[in-house]
Amino acid sequence: MKKVLLFVLTLFLCTGSLFAQDADQLRDEGDAALKEKNYALALTKYSEYLKLTDYQDAARIFNTGYSADQAKNYAEAVRFFGMAIEKNYNKENAYVGKVKALRDLDKKDEFIAALGEGLKDFPTNVNLGKLGYGYLMKVAQAEQKSGNIAEAEKLFKEVLVVPDKTHKGNALYSLGILFFNNGAKALQAASPLATSDPDKYAAEKAKANEDFKKAKTYLEQALVESPANENAKKSLENVNKALE
Repeated sequence: MKKVLLFVLTLFLCTGSLFAQDADQLRDEGDAALKEKNYALALTKYSEYLKLTDYQDAARIFNTGYSADQAKNYAEAVRFFGMAIEKNYNKENAYVGKVKALRDLDKKDEFIAALGEGLKDFPTNVNLGKLGYGYLMKVAQAEQKSGNIAEAEKLFKEVLVVPDKTHKGNALYSLGILFFNNGAKALQAASPLATSDPDKYAAEKAKANEDFKKAKTYLEQALVESPANENAKKSLENVNKALE
């Protein structure tokens, strides 16, 4: 019986030793691949190593996220940068990596959530601000072009979490133009009713004025953030004329 127990114990120790050697080898191969900028191989080796070691190595988790991003495997980049954030390892850069990968995946809602979380912890991070501004302005303008005013407004307003005052000013200016153009378009469409159906024209004009009022508010806010914005100044003058 003792011999059997001794054999089992020896086998267990040998297996554990081989397991550790395999994990160490995978880790070292991942390090070497990363150093050589072979990011796809680094991702593979690190992923296998971390799976064997129950994802305990926070530094290699971050490196795996970076390797995944460089290898254009953005889903894995999101996953591993998310793990790094949970482990509080290089958290600021991990947020930048996760937000960037979500942008590249064009996952709008997840991008907004991750950006908000990142800026809550690191409110002055320039890279998070640039990522947020660039992507959200792009998707907001796409919604504006397609005529989805409510969604465009929502997305332009999401830009306001970024730290840069010029970026905020540009988003507010875009909101002002969004509603000025929408009001002007509605008023132009209703103009034939001015003589044929004055009551209906008055109702449509009132709706347009609500858009002009929103435009005025946003443009005034834009000038608070960016007082030198000449486009915002001129647009505000046009809005005020429309409201006369």
